[in-house]
Amino acid sequence: MLGWDDLYPLPVPPSWVPGAAVGILSLHFVQKLLFPYFWADLRYLLKVMTYGLRMEMYRLQGRVVTVLDKFVKLAEKQPHKPFLIYEGTVHTYRDVDRRSNRIAQVFLQHEALKKGDTVALLMGNEPDFIHVWFGLAKLGCVVAFLNFNVRFRSLLHCVSSCEPKILVVGADLLGTLEEILPKLQKDVSVWIMAKDSAFPDVHTLLDKIEAASEDPVPVNRCSANSLKSPVLYIFTSGTTGLPKAAVISHLQILKGAAGLWAFGATSEDIIYITLPLYHSAASLLGIGGCIELGATCVLKKKFSASQFWSDCRKYNVTVIQYIGELCRYLCNQPVVSGIKVMPVCLSV
Repeated sequence: MLGWDDLYPLPVPPSWVPGAAVGILSLHFVQKLLFPYFWADLRYLLKVMTYGLRMEMYRLQGRVVTVLDKFVKLAEKQPHKPFLIYEGTVHTYRDVDRRSNRIAQVFLQHEALKKGDTVALLMGNEPDFIHVWFGLAKLGCVVAFLNFNVRFRSLLHCVSSCEPKILVVGADLLGTLEEILPKLQKDVSVWIMAKDSAFPDVHTLLDKIEAASEDPVPVNRCSANSLKSPVLYIFTSGTTGLPKAAVISHLQILKGAAGLWAFGATSEDIIYITLPLYHSAASLLGIGGCIELGATCVLKKKFSASQFWSDCRKYNVTVIQYIGELCRYLCNQPVVSGIKVMPVCLSV
């Protein structure tokens, strides 16, 4: 009597199949042994390529979508979500958008700024650095970030080299302003983040912000004609001579802003920025990266190794940003009982 197997014999695989299976398994083990991060690197490369293709499509279609455009849309989409947390105070996306509108309105009414004019910004890490930056960007101005650690001759060189129409100075840097004011070009209008001024011919900004409108400025003022148009000047530290200005375009800001996203950060992350905002790592990758994600940024006035981990715990930080020796300073801190450091995502 014929059995089932006689009537319906199982198909015999070709002779090459076992060899191929052994080969695939061997490649898998070799990859795990010699290239353990191959698939993670491939996923990262594909994300970067996808973002690059999107930028190329924008260029071919004639669309210019800037980081500022993305921020304004986020302020409409998620107005109540925290954008900045600074010294315990929360500034939502709507808060930052409206205050930057006020600053734009002040300069629109009191200064004859044209689209493409340069404004120099000498401020430390504080929310108004971002408010002024965004407000001027909404007027289509090029903003020059000045390094507040640079003094007198080098600082005057930075100001003169970018030829600004206006210099905006933070309230905590009035001593630095006093040093350079006698030598400053007479055609540079100086504004300070204060309500009163002890300097002749120096304008105050805080009092005018309070009285200004929150209405957005005309869209044609901030609309970019090309992704290659300059939007920022970021200066070198001047270790090999006088500081030099790097010209940053809209396209370069978009590329920098995609960094945190490419590294795997999401809109739910809380990014801790202790680097100075005049540095591209903090401004482009940090603030720009938060905008690309729609995430929250905890901004520190200056880096403190002793307060770093307690700040991370206090604000539920999930992503930190570092350059240079910052990690060595953190590792050299004494262990504090009761504080357990959780794993974080590091970005350069």
